[in-house]
Amino acid sequence: MTTDDDTSSRLTPAHALPVRVELGSWAEFQSRASAVRFEVFVHEQQVPIEEELDAMDAECLHALAFDAAGEVVGTGRLLPDGHLGRMAVLSASRGKGVGAAILLRLIEGARSKGFDEVLLSAQTHAKGFYAKYDFVEEGEEYLDANITHILMRKKTR
Repeated sequence: MTTDDDTSSRLTPAHALPVRVELGSWAEFQSRASAVRFEVFVHEQQVPIEEELDAMDAECLHALAFDAAGEVVGTGRLLPDGHLGRMAVLSASRGKGVGAAILLRLIEGARSKGFDEVLLSAQTHAKGFYAKYDFVEEGEEYLDANITHILMRKKTR
């Protein structure tokens, strides 16, 4: 992955696995991205399936993260309004740089689409992760799918 964000090299864990992140459409990535999202959100976090699925997927730029063996281990999406969402990494791949690789690639995608900033709704347990990449908390915490979240924002330029 290449990026002009110099924070990526200093924030990538030393034990990070080789990760390849591709960007594409929902039509291309639906089955693989859905499998990761269902495992993380529906099975692990008990998010009702009707809340996990939405009509926006077809309008989004999606990311898939592949490990060294070519297996999909994470996903995320960029909505048409500059929000990042549905960031999910399979439990066995957490803490190994996968989430960072997805996040940085989606930020690159946002920058290439002309967005000067990106926003995301972070689960509060993950806000420290996003803060490492210069996301700033905004507003009050709130519940989404019975999970506490906080809005976070980052300049892309």
